[in-house]
Amino acid sequence: MLKINNISKTFNPGTVNEKKALENVSLHLLSGDFVTIVGSNGAGKSTLFNAIAGAFFADEGSITLAGEDITFKPEYKRSREMGRLFQDPMRGTAPNMTIEENLALAYLRTAKHQNAFFSRISKADRAFFRDQLALLDMGLEDRMRQPVGLLSGGQRQALTLLMATMVPPKVLLLDEHTAALDPATAEKVLAITEDVVSRNKITTLMVTHNMKNALSLGNRTIMMDSGRIVFDTRDEERAGLTVDALLEKFRQGAGKMLDNDRILLSN
Repeated sequence: MLKINNISKTFNPGTVNEKKALENVSLHLLSGDFVTIVGSNGAGKSTLFNAIAGAFFADEGSITLAGEDITFKPEYKRSREMGRLFQDPMRGTAPNMTIEENLALAYLRTAKHQNAFFSRISKADRAFFRDQLALLDMGLEDRMRQPVGLLSGGQRQALTLLMATMVPPKVLLLDEHTAALDPATAEKVLAITEDVVSRNKITTLMVTHNMKNALSLGNRTIMMDSGRIVFDTRDEERAGLTVDALLEKFRQGAGKMLDNDRILLSN
């Protein structure tokens, strides 16, 4: 589904602020893969997401999505085929618009016909939105006319997840999407995430700082450091790993211990 071949990215090249953010990164995802990503700040996780989403073009290498070379495809065109959630629950929704209006925008954005944004939402569409909201089990299906700004952080993140997956994308990018939530709400949003991804068989990449979640969610885990993938495990091999074993694999691949307090203290 997604093939990343030897991509590299250097910011501010030739200056004192030069930063090699990605270095010859290759990653191939099968359709339906759910990959968790762990790494310290500056490891290149969000930069990798930005490269996939088209926020910038890589200096070298190529990216292929479902057989199509998207290396130089503009970000706005890629957004029709990709879903993305950020750490900040305030991103991804329009607070002054209602839940229904936000869902309508997301629904029409993924439509293929040229005049999608000039279309009207039908009664059948509204019924579909209501059914989808009911799956979140947050009572939002009874609040469709309320502004999104009145929702809690967890509700907004769950709504954003629904908006990103209502029309299943080819790839879903989750950039620490529960990190700003309290533990109980984060657990609920993760459960919703797992259900949505599994039900729709969405190819997914999820950045997390919780190594227990990295090993329990999905079917594959990669670890990044200094713009490189230093460890990659999946399926049966991953099932036998403990958090301590994963930390040791990071040490072997990166040549140093993982020293991120946020990651270590969450386990």
